[in-house]
Amino acid sequence: MRAAGAGPDHRLVFTDRVLVTLVALRWQLSHRVLAVLFGVSGSTVDRSVAEVRPLLAARGFAVPDRPGIRLRTLADVFSYAEPEGITLRIDGTEVQVRRPKAHRPGRRAFVSGKKRQNTEKAVVISDGQGRGLWLGAIRPGRMHDVTQVRSEGIEEQLRLHPNVRAEVDSGCQGLARDFPGQVSAPPKKLGQDTGPGERNFYDNTRHRHSQQRIMVEHAIAEPKQWRSLQRWTGRRGDLPEAMAAIGALVSDRAARRMTLRKPSAELVLAGPTAC
Repeated sequence: MRAAGAGPDHRLVFTDRVLVTLVALRWQLSHRVLAVLFGVSGSTVDRSVAEVRPLLAARGFAVPDRPGIRLRTLADVFSYAEPEGITLRIDGTEVQVRRPKAHRPGRRAFVSGKKRQNTEKAVVISDGQGRGLWLGAIRPGRMHDVTQVRSEGIEEQLRLHPNVRAEVDSGCQGLARDFPGQVSAPPKKLGQDTGPGERNFYDNTRHRHSQQRIMVEHAIAEPKQWRSLQRWTGRRGDLPEAMAAIGALVSDRAARRMTLRKPSAELVLAGPTAC
């Protein structure tokens, strides 16, 4: 076995390696361009990003009003929301990715029925003030929203935490049907022969639900300001790690926004919280 510290020395100090990774995530500059900017080889940039990006992704999401505590798993998010009385806002977002090579199995799985592009979708969870608490569950763009949510284990977390409330969009109406007391979704679309009274009630109900759920759109918009999540040009296998890293960085700023409620006295998480 190779001894600790063996191998070639780093051409960049750790702070520069972090800076290279942040620039790569924020602006998605090619590694060759970054190599010219920092006066090193392309392989040095490759190694720096490969080393630092997992560290950023493993940090977890910052908790508002709880310095030093990070949410790293779905269990942590639901364990945080239950004693705090937070109604979670759950929604999905899609990131355009490279098209898989021709004749490769599963190629059509990435074609989004909504965007008509090759995408991967992720689930975003926020609180009532639009502060992101979790970003994950990366799936091919063709997968239905409710299938994506169930396959990640959110349905199981709702069973384990019956006091947690959630707001979802129309793509997860099946989740609201299975958890009528916990999950709220907009009403189903009306038929063509619906009367004006029912139509007015439908519009008002949908508008009220949209007002309650809209803050998750702000939680989606913040990480989408990073060029990497507007169109991912790297390997598709690296996207989940990049999403987690960007989400954790954005949560640090969002957690500093003023809270409109008073936090509870105690907070019990499901897993370890050491940074």
